Amino acid sequence: MKSKLLLLSVALTCAFSNAAFALTKDEYKTQKDAISSTYKADREKCNALKDNAKDICVSETKGVEKIAKAELEATYKPTDRNTQKVSKVKHDAAYDTAKEKCDDSSGDAKAACKKEAKMKHDTK
Repeated sequence: MKSKLLLLSVALTCAFSNAAFALTKDEYKTQKDAISSTYKADREKCNALKDNAKDICVSETKGVEKIAKAELEATYKPTDRNTQKVSKVKHDAAYDTAKEKCDDSSGDAKAACKKEAKMKHDTK
């Protein structure tokens, strides 16, 4: 699952990395709809999982969707602010997933895991 999400993220980054290919409004809407459809399909796959594995899957899926939408927006309206937003969304998505993964632990290990995730997020 992780490798598929990473592959999708890389593919979307490559597809949207060149601002010279400005999108029309129709292309933007089509790609935004495709991102939503992909999210819904991937989210359905998470329903087969249970407990924290499901929560992690949902977090990863939401992260991929948010990143794809931010990259699409940065391609549609290439500004410094949108480029910075892509970076922030990537860091936030990674942090949210890391927090979910910490839920597999308990007690001091869980607290340490969440603290480490927060430190990694804050240093980026």
